Amino acid sequence: QVQLVESGGGSVQAGGSLRLSCAASAYTASRTCMGWFRQAPGKEREAVAIIRTGDGDTYYPSSVKGRFTISQDNAKNTMYLQMNSLKPEDTAMYYCAAGTPPFCPRVITIKAYNYWGQGTQVTVSS
Repeated sequence: QVQLVESGGGSVQAGGSLRLSCAASAYTASRTCMGWFRQAPGKEREAVAIIRTGDGDTYYPSSVKGRFTISQDNAKNTMYLQMNSLKPEDTAMYYCAAGTPPFCPRVITIKAYNYWGQGTQVTVSS
């Protein structure tokens, strides 16, 4: 059964840190591209970190670059998102996803991510 399960969300003050985890079934983990996306109320879903699973190449948008780090533990079929220096504008539901989008990781094609977790809430207070 294909499955992605996120954990690690919560509430933190601005400037704090959180680490999200995404446990993947072996089949999902075989997808070429995995990533973290977020969606705030009234806003579109956006990518915050993408990793090409084969060689670990990564992409971050400017809004999180230098603050967020995506990583993977292939032995555990788990992906992580370390979030530092959190800001109130980082508040959103965070989702992990897996798929085979072309030109991973730098070209974001949300429709090409076939598998999604249920999401974990991150709330950053000022």
